[in-house]
Amino acid sequence: MAAATPAPPIRNARIALFVVFGLNGMLSALWIVHIPAVTERTGVSHSLLGMLILLMAGCAIIGMQAAGPLADRFGSRTLTATAATLLSLALIGPGLATNPATLAAALAFFGIGMGMLDVSMNAQAVHIERAYPRPIMSAFHAFFSLGGLLGSLAGAAAQRADWPVHTTLLVSAALGLAAVALCTPRLLPHEPVPAPTPEPLPKSIGTLTAISRKVLVLGIIAFAVLMAEGVAADWSALQLRDRLGVDVGTAALAYGAFSTTMTAGRLVADRVSGRIGRVAVVRWGTVLGAFGFGLIALSGWLPLTLFGWALVGIGLSGAVPQVFTAAGNLGSATAATDMSRVFGLGYMGLLAGPAIIGWLTKLVPLTTAMVVPLVALLLCAWAAGAVGTRAEN
Repeated sequence: MAAATPAPPIRNARIALFVVFGLNGMLSALWIVHIPAVTERTGVSHSLLGMLILLMAGCAIIGMQAAGPLADRFGSRTLTATAATLLSLALIGPGLATNPATLAAALAFFGIGMGMLDVSMNAQAVHIERAYPRPIMSAFHAFFSLGGLLGSLAGAAAQRADWPVHTTLLVSAALGLAAVALCTPRLLPHEPVPAPTPEPLPKSIGTLTAISRKVLVLGIIAFAVLMAEGVAADWSALQLRDRLGVDVGTAALAYGAFSTTMTAGRLVADRVSGRIGRVAVVRWGTVLGAFGFGLIALSGWLPLTLFGWALVGIGLSGAVPQVFTAAGNLGSATAATDMSRVFGLGYMGLLAGPAIIGWLTKLVPLTTAMVVPLVALLLCAWAAGAVGTRAEN
């Protein structure tokens, strides 16, 4: 039987939110590719840059936690538009910064906008997905990846053309504001469709309710999966060079293999989820990712190691979107707040993973440290039932 066709407003909202996810990825990438030029202009050392990035990450977490209650009160459409506007304007700041203090202020502003947009756009995605006859969450995250690719290429082209940093970021911000103005009217208002009827939940134990327990479990899964993703992003190239002694150009292929399969996997993960369910996507995806890390830890052959990083990418590609979908559909009156807590824990994992591996390299070889994300993903596979409905468990 063919799936029902969603109404035009729902399809238009989906397309508009694709643009918002892509915009988020593009703006983030434009900042990243201009880091060398900005640090040179402001006189920021590498060590100080690390502290400023940590400041930006902390502000992002603050923005995430603020976004949940605000989205529950005012609606995800309003907050998505507000946060996307804030992030677009904040992109101008690093291009205008002239010293460490002004750069710190700019990055704090940018971090808050990024955190707020991450939560609000995912809350809107859950809202749209409820009105769709099939899962669509992973495709939104694929557009974030595609936006990051577009932003990095545009930033590289602008630098090659000798555009001043502030000009590039100002033009990008203006394009971002135009995209927000175009997309906002097409997003779904606060309650266009009824929220899903919550399943019966067991009584609370002590002061911890059944929903808050599930939020915690989902947050732990998000922490572990994004920790593994952060390890792949920050350490894949170094692991390949350290293990096999290849040149830097060849080492870069490790991250290329991971990011390519991650993006491709997100483009098809929704259809896979529609066929086998959210639990299976998370369970078998994390098992596949763990198997990839196992290959990486054992392999001494370049093609097999690259294959391992490709497996990590395809395995992790569908997991986090399913976790966010589950968090947004717990049936509570504070769905966006629940999602912000899960998102905050996941983001902490994204930050903590590379740091944990860096610390471990003082004790064991880098390749041996890949056992940490391997074990974390196996634990996610064991706990994957938390992302499903009662019918899936």
